Amino acid sequence: MVKICCIGAGYVGGPTMAVIALKCPDVEVVVVDISAPRIEGWNSERLPIYEPGLDDVVRQCRGRNLFFSTDVERHVADAGIVFVSVNTPTKTRGLGAGKAADLTYWESAARIIADVSRSDKIVVEKSTVPVKTAEAIEKILAHNSKGGNIRYQILSNPEFLAEGTAIQDLFSPDRVLIGGRETPEGRAAVAALKSIYARWVPDDRIITTNLWSAELSKLAANAFLAQRISSVNAISALCEATGADVTEVANSIGKDSRIGPRFLSASVGFGGSCFQKDILNLVYICECYGLPEVANYWRQVIRINDYQKSRFVNRVVSSMFNTVAGKKVAVLGFAFKKDTGDTRETPAIDVCKGLVGDKAVVSIYDPQVTEEQVQRDLVMNKFDWDHPRHLQPMSPSSAKHVAVSWDAYEAARGAHAVCILTEWDEFRRLDYQRMYDAMHKPAFLFDGRNVVDPDKLRRIGFVVYSIGKPPDHWLRDMPAVA
Repeated sequence: MVKICCIGAGYVGGPTMAVIALKCPDVEVVVVDISAPRIEGWNSERLPIYEPGLDDVVRQCRGRNLFFSTDVERHVADAGIVFVSVNTPTKTRGLGAGKAADLTYWESAARIIADVSRSDKIVVEKSTVPVKTAEAIEKILAHNSKGGNIRYQILSNPEFLAEGTAIQDLFSPDRVLIGGRETPEGRAAVAALKSIYARWVPDDRIITTNLWSAELSKLAANAFLAQRISSVNAISALCEATGADVTEVANSIGKDSRIGPRFLSASVGFGGSCFQKDILNLVYICECYGLPEVANYWRQVIRINDYQKSRFVNRVVSSMFNTVAGKKVAVLGFAFKKDTGDTRETPAIDVCKGLVGDKAVVSIYDPQVTEEQVQRDLVMNKFDWDHPRHLQPMSPSSAKHVAVSWDAYEAARGAHAVCILTEWDEFRRLDYQRMYDAMHKPAFLFDGRNVVDPDKLRRIGFVVYSIGKPPDHWLRDMPAVA
């Protein structure tokens, strides 16, 4: 039996290994992690992450050929293929702080592999890593191996799944990318990994490249996707200033086959664990290779995203007579997108902090995010979210001005305004008349995801602001937003 071990039981490692186990019943797959609570979650009836369809996949395989364990060394030693799917957070101190990827956890994983291996292994980069990381990993393995003449082949196999559709993406991927050394041994390793994916992925969707192309492709893909979001968000600001409708503009340009319709939805900003982190890493790499103009180009994608979030907060405050002090603001949605409980880099964090900074009383409802997670996110320092919890230094609490509600109506009860920050489907079906009746008047609704029909809500009585839409007559009379 082929034995696969994955180091790291997070949003990539867990779902990816579960699908491999389902599609390859003759392959033993073990996911290991040093976090006992996380492994306990994977072995329980309530998985540590929410992803549509994931429960069913895990239920079919767990205990048969899919296992979750904290015994990292034993399972790494037994495996012929070792995936490494550990965090590569943005450095918070030292050289490259605020931009460079912190490879501490990757290096630790490589040293464990070198220490316990007694046979040849294929080591697969599943984490998003800087270009040339494989070269560093090769050196660590070569100089620290305890098992004699052991040979390692390093492959890059970046994951392109999207949270919320991860299982669907894994079942039917646009492509599977495998990069390896252009040597006989490297090509053999690529073929071995390709044979795993070939069980269910068509051959024309499995792309093989050299190592450096595969490593850079992941960073480039996320940068291009984030760039599209920042581009349409920049246009949304111009739409509001001119009376154009960003939805109509996006639909028009999306019909152009050279552009296409995806990732053209204006919003309060992008979030998630990858986009900002990977672009900052790309900026740092460009600077290191003496390409400041390229670095500045990609840095602007982040700046537009930050601008969109602050512009939204400024719109809320300026619309409500230039102050939200002591006013209750309901926030619907805290996850960075629908169909996930992931809050990493969610725009809701910056929006809520902005409102609390102006002394608003914030009431939050999200169907998949716990109160504990909300409170942690709102007091955590930037970039610390991707480190283990015991290493996360906490800033002074501002969470006393924030409450978490059990439903949208309770969150909005007695509120002066509602802000929609995640595009959960249930927010499209809410009884907004009921919500309006329970709010202070004038009742404001700020739609950061273009979820609701603004004309319908205006007929109810709301003062409505929708990203990139012609402004409400009330808002046209307000001072310009900086």
